Parts: sequence; structure tokens; C-alpha cells
Amino acid sequence: MKDIVVIGAGKIGSTIARMLAHSGDYRVTVADRSDEQLAAIESHAAVSTVAVDIADAAAMKALLTGKFAVLSAAPYHLTVAIAEAAAAAGVHYLDLTEDVESTRHVKRIAETAKTAFIPQCGLAPGFISIVANDLASRFDSLESVRMRVGALPQYPSNALNYNLTWSTDGVINEYIEPCEAIVESALIEVPALEEREEFSLDGVTYEAFNTSGGLGTLCETLKGKVRTLNYKTIRYPGHAAIMKALLNDLGLRHRREVLKDIFENALPTTTQDVVIIFVTVSGRKGGRLIQETYANKVYSAPIAGVLHSAIQITTAGSICAVLDMLADGSLRAEGFVRQEEIALDAFLANRFGHYYAQENHGARAA
Repeated sequence: MKDIVVIGAGKIGSTIARMLAHSGDYRVTVADRSDEQLAAIESHAAVSTVAVDIADAAAMKALLTGKFAVLSAAPYHLTVAIAEAAAAAGVHYLDLTEDVESTRHVKRIAETAKTAFIPQCGLAPGFISIVANDLASRFDSLESVRMRVGALPQYPSNALNYNLTWSTDGVINEYIEPCEAIVESALIEVPALEEREEFSLDGVTYEAFNTSGGLGTLCETLKGKVRTLNYKTIRYPGHAAIMKALLNDLGLRHRREVLKDIFENALPTTTQDVVIIFVTVSGRKGGRLIQETYANKVYSAPIAGVLHSAIQITTAGSICAVLDMLADGSLRAEGFVRQEEIALDAFLANRFGHYYAQENHGARAA
């Protein structure tokens, strides 16, 4: 059994711990500064908890020393401190961050590391890049790569048509920070919440708009190889307009803690959600212009007898699959590892990657 530390005892961290513990191959220590959240972690022989201050570098190094890997499910602003502790302790590092600047810092740390540093191992960034790169690899030349992902309530009942199913800090960050894109073969930054579009899938109408971080490192990987590449978050129509009013007209982009407090006290959580993954790639094969699409929906489901939301399942399942592949030698075990280095077929064949299986949730156009 391999010893793993999971930083963060929230929705995703607790799900990661449950998945790994019930696999029978990992001993998990869940670390958080909140005794209340730690007390809610499932009691299991393979799971222990510890209260730790992530800002305490010495305590973090002591916690991580001798472990196989640390998985960060903490808020994005703690990413760098955890990565630095992993480097100091000489353990493998995986995270779920969508924050672009944090990932750049992790990449710099990885340059001299003797272990693997694999950031952005969630749904988006993460699985979405694995899918997009797999589709892109089938073409002789690329024209466009369009990636769309959303975690939505199945039964929306408020003006935002939204429930909190993921990190509040993460949602706010991706709605505010600049977004990377490739436009006319040039890597540029575009503003969040802009370039709104509508599309239908299975008879339901959605909107999609720019958000930050979902592309991961794919822009850098495909720069010079594709004319258009972008990532947009999927919501029900009307969501973007209200968010722009809150952030811009009311100035809450400069008062994130106020917006977070509003969200967490006004928007209920739900396990009745659906994750939508929609990736379209066009390019040339044998001189012909061809389009291929990956479309999938994942719904909430039980894990070890307890119902978990779709966003918990897809996010936790993704990082657990990457950890599994690192543990069995399928992935490079040193330096900075990009999500697009992971083979889609190998990911989906993994016991944790299998949560994305489409025989129950959707269809893949090949």
C-alpha cells in the first residue's frame, strides 16, 4: 500500500479519500486546518486525519516526508505552498487548480524536482485536455479545438440557474481572471464571461462563455499547430448576464470575499447535478476538412454506498486515476507532467477513470 496525503477536507478532498481508501491500495492522511471538516471525513481503517497549517513550511515538510504523493484539493491560493512543501519533502505532487499563475509557479518548482509534479488533474483543467489532445492527434493538420465543460444542477430553481457543487473560490476565480486562447494562430488572453454562445445538446439549450484556467497547458502544447483553440464554461441561459452585473456593475470582482459570502449563504449545494463535456476538433485528414466530437454527460452516483455529486465524481475520479497511473509506472515520475501527456484510452481503462465511462452517460463520435 502507498501512503498518500490529501490536503483539503472539503467536498472534493473527502471524495478523493473515500475513493482511494476503498480501493484497498492506499493509506490516506487527510489534512486540513478545520477540525470541523476533518471530523466529517468518513471513518475508515485506511484513513486518518490531521490538523495542519499549510503556511507552516516545517509542519508541512514533516507531514509529507516518507509519503508517496500529496494531492492538493485545497483552494487555489494555497497551491504554491503545497507544491513547495512537496519539493522539500521529495514526494510526488498532484493538484486540481484552475489558477494559471499558480500552475506556472508549479512548473518552475518542477524544473529541479526529482519527483513528478502533475498539476490540473481534475475535470477542467484535466480530463478535458486529455480528450482534446486525443482528438487532435487523429488529424494531419488542425483548424480548431473547442472545449466546453459545465457542472450544472439537474433541476435549476433560482435566477442564476446554478447550485454550488464545487469550490466557491475556484468558481469566482475563473469568472474574473484572464483566459488563454489561440486566435488566428496567436496565443492571446481574452476576458472572462465574454464571447457568449448558445448551443443545444439532447434538446436542452445552454450558454457558454470564456472562463479562466480550463485549458491547462494545452495552449502552450498546441501553439503553432492550430488556428483556433478556446475553452468555455457551460451554464443555463441567463447566468452570464447576472454574473457580469454582480462582478462589473456592483464591483464585486474587487470584493471577492463579499461575493463568496453571498454565494455560500444564498446558493444551496446539491448532489443532483450533471457534468457536461463537449469537445469539438476540426482539421484535415487526407486533404479533407473533417470534424470530430466528444460529448458526454456524467450524473451523480453512489461511491461505496454514499451518493456523490457528478462534479465530485469526475474531479476526484480524475486525480485518482492520474495517481494510479503514476503509481503503476504508466506516467513519467520526474519533472513537470502535462495532462495532455496522458493517453485517453489508458485513462478510461483505469478503475477511477472508468467513472467517465460513456456506456451509461453519453456517446462519443469517432
